[in-house]
Amino acid sequence: MKTLASAAVTTVLSSLLLPFTTHAQTSLPEAQVNALESVFGKHAGFRRAQAKGLCASGYFVGNTVGRALSSASVFSGDKVPVVARFSVGGGNPQASDKSRSVRGLALQFSLPQGEQWLTANISAPMYFVSRPEQFLPFFSARVPDPATGKPDPINLKLFSELNPETTLQAAYLARTPVPSSYGAANYWGVNAFEFVNARGKSQFARWQFVPEQGALGLTDAELKARPDHFLADELRQRVAAAPVAFDFKLQLAEIGDVLTDPTKVWPDTRTVVPAGKLVIDRVEPDAGGACDRITFNPLVLPKGIKPSADPVLLARAAPYGVSLGRRLSESAK
Repeated sequence: MKTLASAAVTTVLSSLLLPFTTHAQTSLPEAQVNALESVFGKHAGFRRAQAKGLCASGYFVGNTVGRALSSASVFSGDKVPVVARFSVGGGNPQASDKSRSVRGLALQFSLPQGEQWLTANISAPMYFVSRPEQFLPFFSARVPDPATGKPDPINLKLFSELNPETTLQAAYLARTPVPSSYGAANYWGVNAFEFVNARGKSQFARWQFVPEQGALGLTDAELKARPDHFLADELRQRVAAAPVAFDFKLQLAEIGDVLTDPTKVWPDTRTVVPAGKLVIDRVEPDAGGACDRITFNPLVLPKGIKPSADPVLLARAAPYGVSLGRRLSESAK
């Protein structure tokens, strides 16, 4: 019976993938971006994921703990200029700020001698897929039926049953209060990276950006009273009053911890150390800004930080590039 059920799921999901894979000239990254457009619609000039957002800037200061773990110049102790983009999950630039989707914090660190470090962080400690090959069927199962405007519940249920790890992020967001501010949310880098110090010693870790004043969510009553679009203006007002700071913390892996599956959260017993501080002291007054042309490719890393063998991490750069190319060409028209 299990074999028959799996075959049925494979048949259904294979048929859903046809619109994205039938053209011989369509690469996998292009198909992934096409899948996002099929779920959220095409919005010219906007990112295909984390479409709604705003640019900000500030600086990062590393500390001695960071320097002990990595030779990366970002931990020197000097102020490192940072471009930041805060965002709401999904591909709809008009998404409600009250939605139970991830909030994003993407960063570009401009380091000495032309080095850069790009990161893409989310307000959940796990990613939504464990393997790159799950990306297409995940979104295919969520393509709205033109008749109802909603995904087919049978297809969605079948995919989720066959891939239970893809439900973990949504379950976390469902039980977590919606953030009251971009500046009052925890942000995780859900992939593992290898930190290498000046002596060549390495340590795998995952990082977190923790708001210095604490994470603060909205009650159901507060959420109901908020307008659909409040996060951008709230952050502008907050930063105008005082810079917003995040503690940069590293969760250190131990033997046996899974380094190649971003849906698996490491135990709370793992050591977490402070390695620096991010300060946001300016928010753009409108939708533009320096972040517009940045892909925030998480494989752009400084010397002293290396990617793990996580296949999801290694597969993220290509669709980022496809999305950038499309929105820049649309903006040029």
